[in-house]
Amino acid sequence: MRFKCGVRFCGGCNPRYDRGKALEKIKEHFKDRIEFSYAKEDVDYDILLVIGGCTNNCASFSQFNSRLGHITMWSENHIDRIIEELEATLLKES
Repeated sequence: MRFKCGVRFCGGCNPRYDRGKALEKIKEHFKDRIEFSYAKEDVDYDILLVIGGCTNNCASFSQFNSRLGHITMWSENHIDRIIEELEATLLKES
């Protein structure tokens, strides 16, 4: 069973970058290793990825179940950091 990552986006009222494109870059890096899906309240995830469009990073996520917590980004400059954090998490879990 693949590692499950729930993705939570902010509402997009003031995005400073293409959040969907950023997620696609992250997903491509983890192809066949992490299952990314939009977070749903009735699903258990290994980790949550909260993607904000600006520094306010206002997306709520406490309603979602994640055994390892969450990681947050609010800039396309965070893509490499998110990849590194997810790689480290996968390594710890293996």
